[in-house]
Amino acid sequence: MLSGCDRSTPLTLVKAVSAGIPSLAPFFDEGSGLGHDSPVRSQVVQGSLQQGDTPGLYGGTRKPNICDVKKLKAFLTDPRNHQKAQAWATALSITTDEIPGYLDRLTPVLLRHDTLVQNHDYKKGKAIPFNSLLQAGIAILVDEQGLPAVKCSCGNPLRPFTGDTNRISVKFDDGNKKWQGYRPSSVVAVRPAARPIRQLALVDVDDSARGIERPVGTTGSSDKPFNAAKPRAVPVLAGTTFGDASRQLTDKGLAVGYAGKSLPPDDSTVTASDPPAGTELPFGQYVTLSVTGGTSPESGSGSGGKSDGPSGGTSDGSTTPPESSSSGPSTKPPSSGSSGPSSGSSGPSSPSSPAGSGPGTSSAPPSSSSAAPPSSEKPPSSAPPTTVSAPPPPSDPVTSSAPPPPSDPVTTSAPVTTSAPPPETSSAPATSAPASSGAAVGAIM
Repeated sequence: MLSGCDRSTPLTLVKAVSAGIPSLAPFFDEGSGLGHDSPVRSQVVQGSLQQGDTPGLYGGTRKPNICDVKKLKAFLTDPRNHQKAQAWATALSITTDEIPGYLDRLTPVLLRHDTLVQNHDYKKGKAIPFNSLLQAGIAILVDEQGLPAVKCSCGNPLRPFTGDTNRISVKFDDGNKKWQGYRPSSVVAVRPAARPIRQLALVDVDDSARGIERPVGTTGSSDKPFNAAKPRAVPVLAGTTFGDASRQLTDKGLAVGYAGKSLPPDDSTVTASDPPAGTELPFGQYVTLSVTGGTSPESGSGSGGKSDGPSGGTSDGSTTPPESSSSGPSTKPPSSGSSGPSSGSSGPSSPSSPAGSGPGTSSAPPSSSSAAPPSSEKPPSSAPPTTVSAPPPPSDPVTSSAPPPPSDPVTTSAPVTTSAPPPETSSAPATSAPASSGAAVGAIM
């Protein structure tokens, strides 16, 4: 049931998808071992929108075959599966002839946060879109801008979630019970990196002291480890623009946080950082920026369209080496937003996976062929978006499951931004499909 009496502000209905739970309408037979999820405890974020090159956004593992790209390619290019291939390609706004090249540019990773996406079922020969929340630990393929593209275990295509991340109602049904450790403060939606990424800096989900540099388009054979235990100092950011500060932090392997409902303008001036300059933090830790001024603020709802963000690396696309340990002051990591209520209902239990330290994500100049499908096209939908009513959010809205707690709001922040113009490669249209009746629903206030 939904709580609240005010029905003037709709919520977007989102279906929960638990790690290891088979899809009811998959594109690919999940019993064939196409992909393998892992037990990962979702990490708290400072901002419900994150750029695809945010350091430590994704995880990796030394175990082979978390996603068998060759098997997926063979299936989708088999003439016997032409109808499925057509539906799959249409969902991603590409042609069937482009499928092999598109798959070659994708990279397998593990989610470290419960992640909002536009998912797709395969029903009656068509790809049917619906908004879903993927549990941390699910194996996915991401494109050259760090956007989720394919759910590995079932081959279902994914597009960016384009709804308001602060106004969602999560529905747990079809075997997807609320997982242990679910927290509204760990829910994110991914926005495209400003430029194509050359390699991803991942956190080893089995060893948080180990980082993994994974070149885009590879499946693990070319991984290079880095020391995720080595800290890096927060640079002096006061007086810079938000876009420039975001770039500097990303290049150092630190994530950008902003304590507000909307993304600050790229040209706004940074007045302070939390923690302050000189503080040593692990790889992927958040630095919250306070800003003033600016002329082009973005919507904090996570509405569709491209968002500017950090370059994710040095200007020539080369890898940023790990920072040497300095003698700067050692302090505790920056405070994150208040954690939402944890649910103790059934679901896979997973160990904690804290961030370590390592190099920042690196990027390359845009290539002639884009990994992310164009934003101007929409996947087919068999049903109009489904919304349910709930009261307007307080100053710090929270996702939750039913029934929601009355006074445990979560402070969220917005993703990293940058002054560099984004390539015309994403994002996706906003759609959602109704879920089956009779399931428990959680509303964020």
